[in-house]
Amino acid sequence: MSYKFYQNKSCEYFPCHATDCPEKFSCIFCYCPLYALGDKCGGNFSYTEKGIKDCSACLIPHREKNYEYMTDKCGLVMEMVRKKTQ
Repeated sequence: MSYKFYQNKSCEYFPCHATDCPEKFSCIFCYCPLYALGDKCGGNFSYTEKGIKDCSACLIPHREKNYEYMTDKCGLVMEMVRKKTQ
């Protein structure tokens, strides 16, 4: 098995997003590290009436092929944090 893919089928929420291929659903980014990027994450999201980001239609962090996309984008998160602490 690849280090880019992990499943936790014993999780009560598995899979946490609707999918036609639960056998290919990766849990490696269980909590999306790109959430904080807002509209710059590149995912399929919307905002609720209360302004909360809703990522329930996004499968980007749950596909093995997107591992590099996720890790590359994490640099933007680190940059954002660095700017806020200076």
